[in-house]
Amino acid sequence: MSVIDRSFIERVAALYLLWRAEQRRRDHRRRIWVHQTLRRRTQFGEFHHLLQELRLDDGRFQRYFRLSRAQFDDLLSRIGARITLQDTNYRRSIPAAERLSICLRFLATGDSFRTIASSYRVGVSTVCQIVALVVTAIWDCLVEDYMAVPTTEDWRSIAEGFQERWNFPLCVGAVDGKHVVLKAPPNSGSQFHNYKGTFSIVLLAVVDAKYRLRVIDVGGYGRTSDGGILANSTFGQALQAGTLHLPPDRPLSGAEDRGPQPHVFVADEAFPLRRNLMRPFPGRTLPPERRVFNYRLSRARLVVENAFGILSSQWRMYRRLIEVHPEVAEKCVKATCVLHNFMRCSEGREAPAVRGAGQAGEEPLPGMGRVAANNSSREAVRVRDVFMEHFSAEGAVPWQPTE
Repeated sequence: MSVIDRSFIERVAALYLLWRAEQRRRDHRRRIWVHQTLRRRTQFGEFHHLLQELRLDDGRFQRYFRLSRAQFDDLLSRIGARITLQDTNYRRSIPAAERLSICLRFLATGDSFRTIASSYRVGVSTVCQIVALVVTAIWDCLVEDYMAVPTTEDWRSIAEGFQERWNFPLCVGAVDGKHVVLKAPPNSGSQFHNYKGTFSIVLLAVVDAKYRLRVIDVGGYGRTSDGGILANSTFGQALQAGTLHLPPDRPLSGAEDRGPQPHVFVADEAFPLRRNLMRPFPGRTLPPERRVFNYRLSRARLVVENAFGILSSQWRMYRRLIEVHPEVAEKCVKATCVLHNFMRCSEGREAPAVRGAGQAGEEPLPGMGRVAANNSSREAVRVRDVFMEHFSAEGAVPWQPTE
């Protein structure tokens, strides 16, 4: 190679290196760490601008967050340490109060992450991370005080509430499932596709006489029936195995001659009939005694329907298509359920069920394998017949149907 050719190649190589350096400089100039609109979060962001004014009006504050100022501050004091992140040399972390505000606004409205990010002047990925972090903290910090596994004494207290309010003796809860509609998860096939033609996960709940959610199971596939969800849930498996620590059998009031009867849950026709799970008699043309039983059972079972109505009215994400991953949606559902109990207790409607240490036999519901569905046993049919006869005799109420 001649001297001229070597010199030409060296000049071309030098020009290429200069061009690459200029391209890197221009690319670096175009990239920014935080967008200009996000840098003015403290001046124009919703948390720093609007919410400070809403604190002066408790009614507007509660309509915005679904929590009163006192409830918001109480919740923040419980989970603040869990959702606080450290500042770095590059930027300050978002305060815990602002993180809680972003999460509650998502649960209260069901708006997209992009909409909330624009309102609060944060990144879309930041909203995604905040929601997942905060709903997990809400569940972990509140579950022991507001949704602990009921003890035998708790079940007995629930039964007294159903007897007093809904005239159904020995009832320890109403059971039902609710579909939470999702955007179709990728590569999920028909697992989440339900009979309504949408994609969903299922919330299975046991509700007491005061609309509190006492036991929940979240995450069942939408295509599964309510009976299948119950059979595959930890609660359903514990119910069938007899490990729920229900109170011992006792006679119905005024019907001691009928013998001791078990404490029961009430459910609709989608669930199986079991010794501790009552469902209505099927059919339209029924004898008077069976129609009376169905009426009394339906009256007690409506508490779970009402609780779902209250839940979806408070947290409007249930009325929207939730565009998050099923695992995140499951955490959001659990957070709203425990917040439902938290709000009812903090409003003075009832005291929280705080657990003490050393209670023998009151362990969390054990995990078990899959349990297959059973046909109604003779014992279950007998128990339902005893309740039916009781409601038409010594347990009758003036407003029940007579013909």
